[in-house]
Amino acid sequence: MWNIEDYKNKPNSIWKRAFKWLYPGMRVKRWIVLMIIGAALAAFGCAVLIGPDGLAAFGRRIANFLKQWRQPSPAPFMKEAGIALIALGIFAASWGFRQVIRSLVIDILPSDPKDLAEIIFHKRGLDREPALVVIGGGTGLSTLLRGLKNETERITAIVTVADDGGSSGRIRTELGILPPGDIRNTLVALANTEPMMEQLFQHRFNWGDGLQGHSFGNLFIAAMTEITGDFEEAIRASSQVLAVRGQVLPSTLSSVTLRAEYNDGTITIGESLIPQNNKTIHRVFIEPEDCRPVPEAIGAIQGADAIILGPGSLYTSVLPNLLVKEIREAIANSPAPKIYICNVMTQPGETQGYTASQHIQAIIDHAGPGLIDYAIVNTVPIPKELQDRYLAKGAVPVEADLAEITALGIVPVEAPVISMTDLVRHDPDKLTAVIHDLLMEQLHS
Repeated sequence: MWNIEDYKNKPNSIWKRAFKWLYPGMRVKRWIVLMIIGAALAAFGCAVLIGPDGLAAFGRRIANFLKQWRQPSPAPFMKEAGIALIALGIFAASWGFRQVIRSLVIDILPSDPKDLAEIIFHKRGLDREPALVVIGGGTGLSTLLRGLKNETERITAIVTVADDGGSSGRIRTELGILPPGDIRNTLVALANTEPMMEQLFQHRFNWGDGLQGHSFGNLFIAAMTEITGDFEEAIRASSQVLAVRGQVLPSTLSSVTLRAEYNDGTITIGESLIPQNNKTIHRVFIEPEDCRPVPEAIGAIQGADAIILGPGSLYTSVLPNLLVKEIREAIANSPAPKIYICNVMTQPGETQGYTASQHIQAIIDHAGPGLIDYAIVNTVPIPKELQDRYLAKGAVPVEADLAEITALGIVPVEAPVISMTDLVRHDPDKLTAVIHDLLMEQLHS
């Protein structure tokens, strides 16, 4: 005798998996029944419309059945009845199919889709969204991505892995993996998930021996690296957990160390220590200098409709990516417009006293010409009370010296792109709007 408990105990059974569709609460049975009824109505309508003579060609049994209740010459209303049955059947079958798919998608996606067709259209890239490559690290990159992800999912964020401070530095030293901090921030910025999940990934422990100071997201990526055996695969797995729009790639899988040489000839080793010396930086460089990029990063650059550098710390977030030889060569050889987003405020220990053109000149000095076509610079005055607050920390507004930018062969783009609350930062939506307008102008030029 068949016993449901015996059936449940059979692992990996095809029948068991099929039977689960009939479990209460699956929310598909009623719609499948509706699909079947709709198909039956449509078939019956076709039978009424065609009549017994036509059906004889498909099967004598069906024709004989129909002849029992209908004369060969149909009544005037039978044609209309057949069309109505077909229409009703198609509608019922279509609605049932829609609801089956919707029930499945609701359980798979992180939120209830309001328009399934729009989602599929979006995912397939049929709306011809631009493919954007954004290069940098730190909070500046994350800020920009929060705006861009609302306009396109064809985003590739190429992120520096030179960080060696804080939680990332400890994980890098103790576990021997690449620092996950900037990667984590980028994943969260591109995430399409619930706020609680974002809070979880950004949560930093303030207690616990050995745990204090660590970010949960950093530990999660470290754990995924150990499980998958590969840092890049760990990023992909984390992207799935967070429902990331686009993709996040490290600029290299090599364990690189960032070094800075100052104007006085001294050298500091380590990304986290560079800003602390408060000296004028002559140049930065990475070791090993011949590190290889992630192949997907090169492919993304070659297929990009636009390449965006920054915003972010010039010497410790943006330039480390460009010091990877094949990345800067791929950018230089790309026909896509290349946009640099200049920082709003100078950064103590890195760019004190820098104007916008001096930020750009530093990139040219390190990575060569041809990496920037346009420079977005803020033109909104910053309130004095905010300036005073930043001045106490050694930071001042970056001067928008537009004539000097033009002299470098780069087109300055003046725009009000900051959001002023208690901090002076770029506004993600304003930045996105400027980039959108710039790309549309390029498209129609």
